[in-house]
Amino acid sequence: MSLIASIKDHHSERHMFVGRIILSSVIAIILLGTVIARLVQLQIYDHAIFAEKSLGNRIRTEAVPPTRGLIFDRRGRILAENLPAYQLELIPEQVTDLEDTLAQLARIGLIKEEDIPRFNGLSRTGPRFKPITLRFRLTEDEIARFAVQRPRFPGVDLQPRLVRHYPDGELVAHAVGYVGALSTADLGRLNGADYAATSHTGKTGVENFNEETLHGDVGFQQVVTNALGRQVPAETRDFSDALPESEGPVPGSNIYLSLDLDLQRIATNALEGRRGSIVAIDPANGEILALVSAPTFDPNAFATGMSPSEYNALQNDEGRPLFNRAVRGTYPPGSTIKPMLALAALQIGATNLTRRSVCRGWYSLPGSSHRYRDWRPEGHGEVDLHDAISQSCDVYFYEISRDIGIDNMNMYLDEFGLGRKSGLDMAGESDGLNPSREWKRNAFRERADQVWFPGETIIASIGQGYLLVTPLQLANAVATLAARGERFKPHLVAAFEDPISGQRTIVVPERLPRVSIDNDFYWENVIAAMHDVMQSPTGTARSAGAKASYQMAGKSGTAQVFSIAQEEKYEEEEIDERLRDHALFISFAPLENPRIAVAVIIENGSSGSRIAAPVARTIMDQYLKGSVDAF
Repeated sequence: MSLIASIKDHHSERHMFVGRIILSSVIAIILLGTVIARLVQLQIYDHAIFAEKSLGNRIRTEAVPPTRGLIFDRRGRILAENLPAYQLELIPEQVTDLEDTLAQLARIGLIKEEDIPRFNGLSRTGPRFKPITLRFRLTEDEIARFAVQRPRFPGVDLQPRLVRHYPDGELVAHAVGYVGALSTADLGRLNGADYAATSHTGKTGVENFNEETLHGDVGFQQVVTNALGRQVPAETRDFSDALPESEGPVPGSNIYLSLDLDLQRIATNALEGRRGSIVAIDPANGEILALVSAPTFDPNAFATGMSPSEYNALQNDEGRPLFNRAVRGTYPPGSTIKPMLALAALQIGATNLTRRSVCRGWYSLPGSSHRYRDWRPEGHGEVDLHDAISQSCDVYFYEISRDIGIDNMNMYLDEFGLGRKSGLDMAGESDGLNPSREWKRNAFRERADQVWFPGETIIASIGQGYLLVTPLQLANAVATLAARGERFKPHLVAAFEDPISGQRTIVVPERLPRVSIDNDFYWENVIAAMHDVMQSPTGTARSAGAKASYQMAGKSGTAQVFSIAQEEKYEEEEIDERLRDHALFISFAPLENPRIAVAVIIENGSSGSRIAAPVARTIMDQYLKGSVDAF
């Protein structure tokens, strides 16, 4: 025991303990100083940096959609506007039973049952705190119906929005076009940042072609959010910091079209419910005065939302109301090309103004027994070029077509704009077809099918065979006839307007190369023959031109829909209506200094002079009686 006691050194132990206490204290002081220094850095020196980051976590930048530009006709009448409307919206996270809520809304007629699966899919693909639009535009009755039962639908509410509206919907549907909900394909071709707050975009017509101009520039605003990313109402905020400055959207430009709404209405009514198209152009500048395709549809249905069944009904409609016949439909032009071929024949010397032929009602190529028939079985007797146009003698053109040749036909018809896109400021225009030897060599794979036969030139001379044109091309061609070879690119947009300053920018007409027929005498003689078509005792459309207070010119055409045998004949009443010939007519007025050129195509109308010509006369009467130069 005494040995153990002698070994213990209390002094050393005390010294060691004190040393450890001092070391621990120094370490603690250093660590505390580090923490204090870091806090000073964060709270004082780096305060601005972290305050900005904190603000970024609670402030979210949201896009603000611009107001879409308005569309007017040439006299300033509204064709497309934005109306305030209430949308029915649902926030998935606030709805306890989504299936039951949607079923109840369908039961009271606010949504369609067939749309429920689509809404279920939308609720699963996006953030649950973001609203889903169930209806784009509710009627006053529907708003009242929902307001009464609102307590039954937590998470469902009405929100004010601007909705596109077309006051004269069906009347201008194919020209103005329509807006529809953004699709995946739309987002792929558009700038996503510009459409962050936009639900619709232009789908067809002027709305589509001028989308960038009409849409405007998106703005932004700052909103306060909680930790879950949901917006915090202003009255519940617990801080006094001012929000960063927002930037308002820039509205889209307004557009004035060259369309005359009165003329558009007259042209639509003149078709009397028949399938077809009418295009009217000002020959002096290429402005489109009327563009009609019938049957038509209500574009408002697309702007406010359409169910799949409603869309399928439009798509499957036998009359194809969604198909823009004016710019996309292609038809054989029939005898309407005879004035153009007459000019080509005069230019290259294939005929002259004194050459006379005997029309016996048919024509055969040398060494062939096949007869190419005239529309008048008994024939026209002895005719010259003037008679051949005014009486529409097929045999005369059969004869001179051999001297013109298909390649010359192709060249001159191309100069009139037939068989190729006109460059109209509208998407979806068809090319049509202007055949030639080279075209046929490239169009067919079999060598035997690549040969151009003389008989194909014969039928091309009366606008049959491979030749196909759109109503727009035909109207553009007759406008060129009216202007004696001067050409302009057709256009719908006449002016752009800044919605803020009101400053208007007029669209300058684009002049195209002139038709290479420079003999004024040829032009005047062919136009004189077209004048006699409508206002001479023997003209094919004399009944349509009778008692007019102004001088006009025109040419009828009839295009076969199906072929018949050599000696076969048929009566209209004996065949299906859709197998009857198409009725075509081109015209312009007045004869000197023309102000309007018109092309009319009535599908299965049978007779151009009897059915289509009166429609053209009605349109010219209306325009010349009340036209106003708005620009």
